Amino acid sequence: MTMNVLFAASELFPLIKTGGLADVAHSLPNALAQLDIDMRLVLPAYRQVLSGISGLRVLGWVKASTGREVRILEGSHPELTIPIWLVDAPELFDRPGNPYTDAGGNDWPDNPVRFALFSQVAASLAMDALGLGWRADVVHANDWQTGLVPAYLATESAPPRTLFTVHNLAYDCQFDFPVFQGLQLPSYWWSLEYGEFYGRFSMLKAGIIFCDRITTVSPRYAQEIRTTELGYAYADVLEANAGKLVGILNGIDDVTWDPRTDPHLAARYHVNGKIRDAKRANRETLLKALGAPEAACEQRGPLVGSVGRLVYQKGIDLLLDAIPALLDDSDAQFVIIGSGETKLEQQLTKLALAWPDRLFCHIGYSETLAHQLEAACDIFAMPSRYEPCGLNQMYSLRYGTPPVVRETGGLADTVEDAKPRSLARGEANGFVFREASGAALGEALRRAFALHAKPKQWMKLIKTGMRGDYGWRNSAQAYLQLYRAE
Repeated sequence: MTMNVLFAASELFPLIKTGGLADVAHSLPNALAQLDIDMRLVLPAYRQVLSGISGLRVLGWVKASTGREVRILEGSHPELTIPIWLVDAPELFDRPGNPYTDAGGNDWPDNPVRFALFSQVAASLAMDALGLGWRADVVHANDWQTGLVPAYLATESAPPRTLFTVHNLAYDCQFDFPVFQGLQLPSYWWSLEYGEFYGRFSMLKAGIIFCDRITTVSPRYAQEIRTTELGYAYADVLEANAGKLVGILNGIDDVTWDPRTDPHLAARYHVNGKIRDAKRANRETLLKALGAPEAACEQRGPLVGSVGRLVYQKGIDLLLDAIPALLDDSDAQFVIIGSGETKLEQQLTKLALAWPDRLFCHIGYSETLAHQLEAACDIFAMPSRYEPCGLNQMYSLRYGTPPVVRETGGLADTVEDAKPRSLARGEANGFVFREASGAALGEALRRAFALHAKPKQWMKLIKTGMRGDYGWRNSAQAYLQLYRAE
């Protein structure tokens, strides 16, 4: 019998994206739709989303408890195989830029109003408030923006089962009692047993408490968020609910990220092809695109790449601290692509100016450069202080670019350190270090450089990574089992 699942998310690639949640909202429902599940995806009708959706039609109107009436639209996108439902409240969602912050990077002050409404409407749609003849058997909510979906559904008789995924515990939404009253939320929710959190109300805590199942985006992260260090004050709440907590590793879009067919590459390749030749051609293309001098393009030392947000969570400061000594005692070159905190951007730019033939950067994001970097580099550096799952290390493995990662979250779940025993067994696919320091990262990179100098062993390492299965099939099956669990 076909199962009906409503997937509620606050962002969706390629329509609107601030992080990995958008990628999951794109790939996981697509994968689940292949498993005889009737999926619907509900999303706020942001201005950017409305401009990218096709075939829009009005499904009806839903009235919230505050009296606000909200129009529900349905549309489609060529990269998604499932219908997209949009909660159209223009005064809340029809705004420029980021879904959660203004142009200055500050949280929209009415975020509690915006996402409480979104959650309530999503819960109503799950209960077939529009009379469409489609009622959810399971509702899959994601992060604090949908934390009230399980809470609202808990007030219904015979509600669908609810699953709440924590993509990054560091981000939540808290507000004080007057805001709570203004939202007209059930009074009993304001208690330590439910949503009250150190004298405020937490939408994230509400999701954790009211849902039937909690998931995180990797098994290791499910353990880490129950610790003081990475629990962000929620460790005790999660420990008390550990019986319904499970970690399921995210997958990647292995159609978009495939070196055999990637349209961004100068030379495509596969695990049984001429990997070295293709990487050399891609390296030359990338370095030229970044303005490297001719002599730099001819160098053959290891090329280390990094792409992502330039923020302390990602450990980019550790990499910037390690680079000067590595440039002094090796023939490595470095390519870094990303944007983020001003101080880190300035530090990176200063280093690039000091080493114009060894360190190349692009401040900003470019999808083309990101793909080219994965194919061009010999090594990918990802020294995150914490990483709920991480995607770039899996892109790197698939592209034959062994990652150097810190032992945390999904990085620890996907990268097997190149120790003598794991190398001999054909299990190693990268390099792992523990201490969050530039010195520890530098030592791990030097280990990578030493193995890179041994072509046969290096190629064995590359091929082990390229043969891994990083798609969504296994993860989708794991979610399906949770959906079916009573």
